Amino acid sequence: MTHLLLMFSGGSFGSYFLILLIGGIGMLVQSRLKSKFNHYGKIRLKKGYTGAEVAQMMLEDNGITDVKVLPAKGFLTDHYHPVKKTVNLSEPVYNSNSIAAVAVAAHECGHAVQHARSYPWLKLRSALVPVVQFSSSLLTWILLAGILLVKVFPQLLLIGIVLFAMTTLFSFITLPVEYDASNRAKKWLIEKGIVDTEESKGVADALKWAARTYVVAALSSLATLIYYLQVYNGRR
Repeated sequence: MTHLLLMFSGGSFGSYFLILLIGGIGMLVQSRLKSKFNHYGKIRLKKGYTGAEVAQMMLEDNGITDVKVLPAKGFLTDHYHPVKKTVNLSEPVYNSNSIAAVAVAAHECGHAVQHARSYPWLKLRSALVPVVQFSSSLLTWILLAGILLVKVFPQLLLIGIVLFAMTTLFSFITLPVEYDASNRAKKWLIEKGIVDTEESKGVADALKWAARTYVVAALSSLATLIYYLQVYNGRR
């Protein structure tokens, strides 16, 4: 729907090409991420811990006793829920003792540690969640109406741009949150001897590609925001 809006709005061709380029890069990164996780998902951890066991160990080691580790359906659907206080691990991660599984499990627990330690970027991101959810529910229709009426009621498009800017800001605030969680995961796995030197390289490689998906998403959102601004500025 977003791409249809962009084509219809008739803004800068250069900006639209940039959006398509970033989208293409995003598809390549996603493909590479799946390839990496499939690869490291076949390499068993020498100590044999499963993702669920590693998650529980990391939580306990950080003094976190009020967070549950639960299985979740799907592939790469792993996430930490700060309200319910649950670390949700996809079935291939929860039950697997692979390098990919322990990397993902430790990363999600990294978010739980951030929450427990009141990590500033996570607090800011959590505060923006209701705003972004509200913006997302109205965004497409406001932008569509704003583009259709841009010459007679440009303020409507401006409202849509402001709402879209909130989602862009959210994407960029997510970056330090994700990178910090990965850094906490890698450090803990090494310090506790869960992984050896060779295995730690696999953990770092898998998490690196996961983080890059967030970078691409943030850049794509920024490019789209610039495009809409150009449409608004060229309305006359």
